[in-house]
Formats: sequence, structure tokens, C-alpha cells
Amino acid sequence: MKIVGKIVLFLIGGLSSLLTVWAAEADSLAHKQIYLEDVVVHSFKEDKKISELPLSATVINGTAIRNRTVTGMKDFSSLVPNLFIPDYGSKLTSPVFIRGIGSKINSPSVGLYVDGMPYFEKAAFDFDFAEVNQVEVLRGPQGTLYGRNTMGGIINVYTRSPLDYQGTTLNVSAGSYMTLNGSVSHYGKISENLGYMVAGNYNHSNGYFTNQYSGDKADALDEASGRFRLDWQVKPQLLIRFMSTIDYLDQAGYPYAPYDTETWVTGPVNYDEYSFYKRTMSTSGAMVEYTTDRFKLNSQTTYQYLSDDQEIDQDFTEQHNYFAIQKLKQNMVAEEINIKSNTGSRYNWLFGAFGFRQGVDNNVDVNYHTRDSLSHKEYDVPTYGVAVYHQSTLDDILIPGLSLTVGVRYDYERASTTYDRFATVGGTYKKYDDFTSKLNFSQLTPKFALQYTTPRGQMIYGTITKGFKTGGFNTSFERDEDRSFDPEYSWNYELGTKLAFFENRLKAEAAVFYIDWKNQQIYQPMPSNLPGGQMLKNAGRSESKGIELSVQGNPLNGLMIQGAYGYTHAKFKDYQRSETLDYSDHYLPLVPRHTLSAGVDYTFSNLGSALDRMTFSVNYTGAGKIYWADDNVVTQPYYGLLNARVAATKGIVTTALWAKNITNQEYIAYYFASGTQHFAQTGRPFTIGANVIITF
Repeated sequence: MKIVGKIVLFLIGGLSSLLTVWAAEADSLAHKQIYLEDVVVHSFKEDKKISELPLSATVINGTAIRNRTVTGMKDFSSLVPNLFIPDYGSKLTSPVFIRGIGSKINSPSVGLYVDGMPYFEKAAFDFDFAEVNQVEVLRGPQGTLYGRNTMGGIINVYTRSPLDYQGTTLNVSAGSYMTLNGSVSHYGKISENLGYMVAGNYNHSNGYFTNQYSGDKADALDEASGRFRLDWQVKPQLLIRFMSTIDYLDQAGYPYAPYDTETWVTGPVNYDEYSFYKRTMSTSGAMVEYTTDRFKLNSQTTYQYLSDDQEIDQDFTEQHNYFAIQKLKQNMVAEEINIKSNTGSRYNWLFGAFGFRQGVDNNVDVNYHTRDSLSHKEYDVPTYGVAVYHQSTLDDILIPGLSLTVGVRYDYERASTTYDRFATVGGTYKKYDDFTSKLNFSQLTPKFALQYTTPRGQMIYGTITKGFKTGGFNTSFERDEDRSFDPEYSWNYELGTKLAFFENRLKAEAAVFYIDWKNQQIYQPMPSNLPGGQMLKNAGRSESKGIELSVQGNPLNGLMIQGAYGYTHAKFKDYQRSETLDYSDHYLPLVPRHTLSAGVDYTFSNLGSALDRMTFSVNYTGAGKIYWADDNVVTQPYYGLLNARVAATKGIVTTALWAKNITNQEYIAYYFASGTQHFAQTGRPFTIGANVIITF
């Protein structure tokens, strides 16, 4: 709690200083230009300002994305209160945790939507952020507004509409460790009401960590992506949008090194077999929106194909012990229909229906070199589901400014599996096991929210929401009772406020939350404790509670400040892992106790003939303490990363210099135990680079 106290005192002290400055200038604010505007949620689910919604939400716009040099999902870790995305060692898995709720090895607990298209597979989350113009992070269950996997929250990612923006941009970047990036985009119009966007991007990195055994980099990367978007305003009431992306990745991965849990020292990366991850992903969607003066009707159709190939030296040593090959193919189709009121009256309503089918075909080979044996598994896991949801809001009940929101959702999902296992037994390769099984899940989840907005726009709210996540099948197991795992449930309670001061030059938000969590899905080693084998089991009960604070200000024209802090206290309350291991009262793994971010951006304009403007940006993010496993033995203390960028613009050319982890902070990005051995991936070191952007 000492760290909490210091951070809160720091934030209060900084805020007090700013309030003093603002108070001195309060009389003249009305005569200055205001830059800190209300942000409208882009999603078709809501057409309100963030400050008017009874939920904890963070919006990061395109300017902030560029100034923070954000290139992918993992760069948002800790920028948002209580959001943590550890670097797993490849883009195969991008576990996202919000307020302690997340998942590492099965379907994500946090929903991801890109231009309204849902992403289901964990392997699809980590993609290049070229052309991304805004990101919204909604914390807490959003099941009465969205499709699947919203137990922890929602991340909405948006690109720009070619009806709103036209132009061509070339961007070339180079940095440390032979990091190269090149992208081109063009936004144009075929007619006044028909616009298109085409973009391409290529990334290369030699890698940050060297494999001592081979002398090669253990994490080199090549990635290429393309994006197309077509927006057609058929008539004022009818908008049709088509989007398609394709992404190819070839990544040397898993720079894991032996880790001494007594001295906290990480050894060199040193394993004998080349390991990599390759992915081909294509996502396409069509959106139709029809608007009248009474309602808005929206349809979003999505298809996603994903094919990946993981080959990994699973013992991570120079010894020739284990090597695993996993190949996965996913075909996913989803349809969401949403209708909501558009009358501007006191009563607002929304109805939605969501359906999907996801087919996953997976093959896994494990070569046991020391035993000269092979294990081969094939499993198909087709899943389909339907959901219907409704939300009603009544404004000005009893007194002006008091609003009540009530929502309800019903889910039904059905998963089946066909499993075959082959193995070398006694020198003979034969079928070792097979089974076919089906699981059905259904659940009703309500939501209640009460908010009061003062005549001056200050707001306080409280919400109660039930969260739900289906169970499923384990792909690794040794006992029949471990073939599947049960659903998990949560009750989420939140109390928050949203405030604005000095004619919107300063905005502040605060929230406290409590999550009562039943049957949490926990990954753990299989009973034999062989390297690489993990499965999901259910803990009895868990809880997560904490606070979130954020402030955003524009004290002077050209100066923007941002600060955010999150505290999460997440523990198992009832978790008997085995007859001899009781992890009750242990902290949840992969959940930082603290997340902190602070940023300053200052733009100098009208600099004469030499430059049009120059922007200086400095950003700090911190996270910790982190417990890496259920036993709470190995931890990562709090650590902070300092990043900066300076950009100068003249005409159509912008030149920028950026640096990340300026202090070269040493930390562990990810840790795990494999059998009796311990491994860790160290965080990326200090890097520096520059880019040139031409826009015309």
C-alpha cells in the first residue's frame, strides 16, 4: 500500500499545481481556443459522448497513437488503467487482462472489434496498427451491447472513413536492431458519396535477442499487411461499408532463457532447434446502416480465415529433448443485427441479435527425441452460438439528470470436438486415444446502471453487471476428467464519476470496482508436469477489486497532458489445486497490482519559414507487482518505461525521431515454469529510430 500512497500523492500534487495555474487563468479561458473536445464513441452501439456513458472507458485517438509510437496491441499495455498485455514471445498468443480478468491459452475474455468486425482467436489479436485512427477500451462486461467474449471488457479499433478524409501518405521508418517499416495509404473518392481506401505495410526486425547456440537472432520478424475499405453513402439514410484486410507474418519466436528464481538472474537464450511462428490471416466484413428519424438499423457480417504454424523447441535448452509442431486453421462467420432508437426522447432503447460459427482444426506433433517417439494429436472443434440482448435507458426519472439503464442478454453456445491421438508405443506407431463429445451452454446476464448528471455536465454513476464465459475442451489432457472445463461467472459492481472543469480544459474520471468471480478458468500444468503440457481447470471462487483514476488536460494552447492510474487487488478465495496444493488467498497471475501512465505533448506552431510546427512528446508507463504463477513464488517488481518522440513538419513532410525504454530498464516481460525448469523473456532494451512521413 506504500506504493499506492506515493502514486496517489504524486497525482494529487501534480493536479493541485495544475489547478493553481488554471485558477490564475480562469478569467481569460473563455477567450482562448479549446482543444480538449468530447470524444464520441464510434461504435454503432452508442452515439453518445464518453462523458455521458455510465461506464469506465478510455479513448486513444490517432494523434496520441502516433505520438506514443504505438505499432500494435501490446503497446497499449498500461496506457489504459488496469490494462495489461504481456509479451508472450510471439504473436501466437496475446493475452489481454482488464481488471484481472483475462485468459492465456483459450478463447479471450476481452472482446476485440476492428471496424465493427469481431476477432475470436487469440492468435488474431496482435496485428499491425498501420491506419488505425482510434482505439476505445471499455472496462467491465458489455454483454448488453456487444457479441461474444465481453466478460472483461471490449477493445474497439477503428480506421478512418474515406468519406471523411482524403489523401495519400508515405511512411518510412528505421530503428535499432535493424527495425524497418514502410507503409503507403491512399484515401480517395470515386464520387461525392463513394469513397475508398487502399493501404499496404511491411515490417522487418532483425530481433533483439541472440540464440547463443546458433548465433542467430531468436526473435527476427517479417510482416506484411494490406487493407481495403469502401464506404458508400447510397442516400442520406443508407450507408454501406465493405472492409477487407490480409496479414502475413513470419516470426522467429520464443527468446526464452533459463531464469534463476533465487537470484532473479536471466541467462542467455540457448536452445538447439530453430523455433518460429507463421500466420496468414484474412478478415472481411460488410456493414449496412439504415437511419430514420425514429431508429437506426445496423447489420455487420464478418468472415475471418486464419492459418498458423508454430514450431518450437519446447525444452528451450541446448539438449535435444522435445520439439513441438502445431498447425491451426480457423474459419469464422459472424452476423450481428442491431436496432436502436433515434428520437432524442427521454426513453432510449436498443435490441440486438448475434450469431456465429467458428471451426477450428488443429494438429499437434511432439517429438520426444530422447525416447525416439512421436505423439500426434488431431482435433476439430466446431462451435456455434446465438445471443439476443436488449438495453433500455430512461432519462430524467424523479428528478432532472437522473437516468436508469436496464439491460439483459441471453446466450446459447454449442461446442463439439472430434479428438484422435496417435503415439509411438513400444516402438509401434498407432492410435492411442479418440473420442467425440459435445457441450452446451446457456446463460441469462442482466445489467443495471444508475447515473446522475448535473446541469453543468458533471456525472456520477453506479453499475451492477453479470459476466459469463462459456466452458470448452482442453487440447492437452492426461485424464478423462480433464477433457473439458466449466463456464465461469462474475458479478461486477462499479461506482464512478466523470468531471470536467475550466470549460472542458480539464477532464477527470475515477472509479472503484469489485468483481465476485465463480469457477475462474485457470491454466495449469498437467499432472505429469511434462514440459509444454497445459490445460484449463476451474477455481472455486476469486475476487478482484480496485480503483481507476485518469486526467486529461489542455492548460495552454498546444499543451496536452494525460495521466492514468489503476490499482487491482485480485486473489483466489477458494482454489484447491490438488490434495496437497491449496492456493486460496494467493494473488492471480499475470495481473499487475499497479498500472500507471503519464504523458505530455507540446506543439509549437507558426515557427516561421523554417518549420510549420514541432511537437515534443514524452510518455511514461509502469506496471507491477506481477505474480507469474498461481504459487506466487516468482514475481516481477514494479517497473517503468520512458518513451519520447519529437516531430517537425514543413509542408507535406514530417520528420520524427523516437526512442523507447530510454533508461534501458531491465525487467521480465514473461515467465513460466516447464517441468522442473524456469524460463523468462527479458523486456526489450533501449531502442531509437526515425521516420519520414509524406502526406499529400
